Amino acid sequence: MSGMNRSADGGALLEVENLAKHYPIRSGLILAREIGRVRAVDGVSFTLRRGETLALVGESGCGKSTTARLVLRLIEPSAGSVRFEGTDITKLEGPTLKAFRRRAQIVFQDPYASLNPRLTVGQTISEPLEVHGIGDSASRRARVEELLRLVGLAPYQAARFAHEFSGGQRQRIGIARALSTEPDLVVCDEPVSALDVSIQAQVVNLLRDLQQRLGLSYLFIAHDLAVVKHVADRIAVMYLGRIVEIAEKRELFRNPRHPYTRALLAAIPHPDPARRGRVQPLGGDLPSPLKPPSGCRFHTRCPFAIERCRHEEPALTDGVACHRDGELPSHGLDFSGGLTEKAARRMALYAQGSVAG
Repeated sequence: MSGMNRSADGGALLEVENLAKHYPIRSGLILAREIGRVRAVDGVSFTLRRGETLALVGESGCGKSTTARLVLRLIEPSAGSVRFEGTDITKLEGPTLKAFRRRAQIVFQDPYASLNPRLTVGQTISEPLEVHGIGDSASRRARVEELLRLVGLAPYQAARFAHEFSGGQRQRIGIARALSTEPDLVVCDEPVSALDVSIQAQVVNLLRDLQQRLGLSYLFIAHDLAVVKHVADRIAVMYLGRIVEIAEKRELFRNPRHPYTRALLAAIPHPDPARRGRVQPLGGDLPSPLKPPSGCRFHTRCPFAIERCRHEEPALTDGVACHRDGELPSHGLDFSGGLTEKAARRMALYAQGSVAG
């Protein structure tokens, strides 16, 4: 593929640096003038290694899905770079951009809205093959049958339409479509949030199995920390357009360092009354990305904020963006156990059942 060379060194597949997306707000019909900017993503940096799952978590409106679309260049960035195996995709055009799109695909959140109701399942899955000129009609049909088996569906179901399937089955079709071009990177934009718990478990375990079989790298967008704990290798916590903490999964659940990360983990329901209420709950609402707070963007809701936090923005250093890193009192809890561990075991048990949901 012109301009895009495959690498098998196991190093960084994706490198994102200072990525930003600002949406201008204009006033006036004829002589429109810019009166502000919505800073949906504002200086995000991370690396995704080959074969790894990096989860982006945070409240609704923090910029997770916008980041995912910027990484795939479904929307154009305002600033920053996205390097795929060393090539900055923000500068690609024509054939080289098309070659990148073949190697980077997405699984959307809504399995009902993401499939064309006028196309059969076979047409849906084979459409990317036609766009990229892969194979002839016979080989495409064979590829569709192979992918349907791979995601737990039957080849004869290729002749059916999307409305004939359940939500879990539709998401399996969406996964098959994403895998049709043999990508290296798959962005999973909250792929199980619209599904029942038992079906969530099946889809998550399917994604993990496919990753092991095919050597895929996942950028996994989610808000359910139980799901994230089950699927991620590393976790990046986003708040108001920026990453405030990034760490290996076990370390982040065992020792969350940023106050916002602690608040997210403390919000996980726990049946033991002795464990409830020992971490101060997060108050207030997410500030507007049109006018983010000065200094640390979290200081308006942080119980540990000091004067420095109100005026000086913390840099992401050693995996955390907090002026008081190392000074905060111990939370006294180990978030690596408890309900989230039970949830992971429950998901594993569900996965042993039917895969046709």
